[in-house]
Amino acid sequence: MFFARCLAVFILSFVVLFAAAAQADGPLRDFLQKRHIEKAQSGEQGGMLSSLLDGEGEGTTCAEHKAKLDKLLDSRIGQRAYGPKADRQDIAYGEHARNKLDIFMPKTRFGNAAAPIILMVHGGGWCVGDKALKSTTAYKVDRWTPMGFMFISVNYPMIANGFDAHAQGVEIARAIAFVQANAREWGGDPDRMIIMGHSAGAHLVSLVNADAKMRDQAGMKQVLGTVSIDAGAIDVPVQMPKAVSSLKQRYKEAFGADPAGWEKASPFHLLDKTASPWLGICSTTRPDEICTQTQSYVDKSRQIGVMADILPLAKGHGALNKELGEKGAYTDSVEKFMAQLDDVVKSRLAR
Repeated sequence: MFFARCLAVFILSFVVLFAAAAQADGPLRDFLQKRHIEKAQSGEQGGMLSSLLDGEGEGTTCAEHKAKLDKLLDSRIGQRAYGPKADRQDIAYGEHARNKLDIFMPKTRFGNAAAPIILMVHGGGWCVGDKALKSTTAYKVDRWTPMGFMFISVNYPMIANGFDAHAQGVEIARAIAFVQANAREWGGDPDRMIIMGHSAGAHLVSLVNADAKMRDQAGMKQVLGTVSIDAGAIDVPVQMPKAVSSLKQRYKEAFGADPAGWEKASPFHLLDKTASPWLGICSTTRPDEICTQTQSYVDKSRQIGVMADILPLAKGHGALNKELGEKGAYTDSVEKFMAQLDDVVKSRLAR
């Protein structure tokens, strides 16, 4: 009863204060109005930021899209999009300015044993994105580095840099080969690497996993497995006509307008028996129905003797990336797949 009376008095006082401020011409009214406007703008900018990071942009070129996103990321709202600071930042794996990766060291060590590696590739419609984004790193780093995993997040050249989707795949293969060649120096195990990516990044890790020629030319060894988080282009010829309007320009710049060239960067068409195990996470809420492509890829993988599975979830495209690593059934399902790949990985995940 006492608590209820106190709460009622507090609410009444706040209402009276707010009403008085609205009537007044003083600094209190100005302050409250400013906070109200900032809150509204924060919500609008937050939604815009999320859409831009996913590569959405009705009719805009990648260059225009990038300029708009860069402006927003420079704002107070945009700065909130970045995640935890890496232990080792901006390690170059190639000559281009975007050939950089960040390393989050394991927080738990098991004697002198090298740490299994999780390598993450950000999304953004092959057009934008960054290895330091919170949605790409936060929950994943918090989940897996205490278990003894090394987490690596990778940047790569974009369409605006003159790299289409196939060329970006080549860069990701180079990044993986670089990590495999240098991992022991950092305390990582090059023979125990899992690659994962979201959206365009999911397409790229799936492409690298499927294309034996691309891997060989980069000097990349096989990885333990691949986790594809809501890739929209597992079967590129199927996806191109189905792309939502806000992404049609993005797909055109990534894969070209000529259907004759679409298979060049299509994981489904390049898949062979040398591919590593693959998990395809897909959103059942997407209008382009990518779970159908994902299931076809799983079916083809199994037919040629490659372990593969599908994880369809009623979550949004961005949520599938951001929430991976957060405690719950979603992360548990992904870790169940990971645990099948290697006994050391399984033992780390069980801790």
